[in-house]
Amino acid sequence: MSPKTALPLAVIAAALLGAVTLFATSERLTPTQPEPIPPSVRVVEVAPGPVQMVVHAQGTVLPRTESQLVPEVSGNVVWRSTSLVPGGYFDAGEALLRIDDRDYHDAVERARAASSRAEAEQEFAAFELERLQALETSELISRSAVESAMRAERVAEATLRDAEAALEQAQRDLSRTEINAPFKGLVRSEQVDVGQFVNRGSAVATIYAVDYVEVRLPIADEQLAYLDIPLSQRGELDEDTAPSVILSAEFAGARREWRGTLARTEAEIDARSRMVQAVARIGSAETRDRESAELPPPVGLFVQAEIQGRSADDVIVLPRDAIRNGNQVLVVDADNRLRYRTVELLRVYGDDAYVAGGLSRGERVAISPLQVVVDGMRVEPLVESPPQHSP
Repeated sequence: MSPKTALPLAVIAAALLGAVTLFATSERLTPTQPEPIPPSVRVVEVAPGPVQMVVHAQGTVLPRTESQLVPEVSGNVVWRSTSLVPGGYFDAGEALLRIDDRDYHDAVERARAASSRAEAEQEFAAFELERLQALETSELISRSAVESAMRAERVAEATLRDAEAALEQAQRDLSRTEINAPFKGLVRSEQVDVGQFVNRGSAVATIYAVDYVEVRLPIADEQLAYLDIPLSQRGELDEDTAPSVILSAEFAGARREWRGTLARTEAEIDARSRMVQAVARIGSAETRDRESAELPPPVGLFVQAEIQGRSADDVIVLPRDAIRNGNQVLVVDADNRLRYRTVELLRVYGDDAYVAGGLSRGERVAISPLQVVVDGMRVEPLVESPPQHSP
């Protein structure tokens, strides 16, 4: 074999020998599967406790008492109070309007004169009857004369009563020429001025009282179950047991709150909205506390209402997102594995779910949104604080 042929063959043989040696002496690698990383989920620990239900609603502030100012006599307006303007304030009994009373003074004088004349006629008729009855006893006159005197006396007495009634009527009409405020309040609108002729029964202004204001709050009929109101209740609620109401609104550049009570519920259910109208009442500062500077909400303000409802014990409050499949939750057990649990729901309202049974104190409930859940799946729990609710 020539040297040119032997040298390449020797190189190839040495390379093969080295490769075989390396393959024979290399370590064998055993394939392994990596441990899956458990997903992190937020959990809350179950803490049953007392909870007071609330019902939210909204409505517009309205006056409790509103009426029209209507004159009971006709005539020319000779004076109008400076308070009788839109937004004007007045006290109970304050004079707001005066009508020309000269004709009514004359009517009183005429009625007084007629009453005096009728009184004189009645006294004369009574005296004449007494005199004729004495003559009849002595058989000096006939019975028919006495009966005529008796008739005249009754007619005179009736005429006197009619004259007295006419005098009282004239005096009332005279007093009605001054229109006084029936209560303390504000003027909403007016349509009268000095020199104007007003007719009896025609409204000249609209006024409303300021002792209380009310808010009509539409509430779904199923929400009534969470208010402490007897279903057999009729009319006004007892002030000592009526649910309290907190009203709030943006007013005068700030968030303000007013406290009142639920005064009553209206008897009918609205056929279109299926709502029951509850009426909240807020008293003025004088009505509640004379030393308080808090004013009631102004009429026409749109407010949010929070009505305090029933209290319940041993209730668990969870975020609404924790409820799955209608009445189930995911519980993280001691091995950090997810387990489905059926619970007893008391109420789902707003962002909260109220659970009455099915969970024990200290258990952990998952509240994270999970797209895929397998019963028994291992997770990494992250404990969060449960929702805070004052009883």
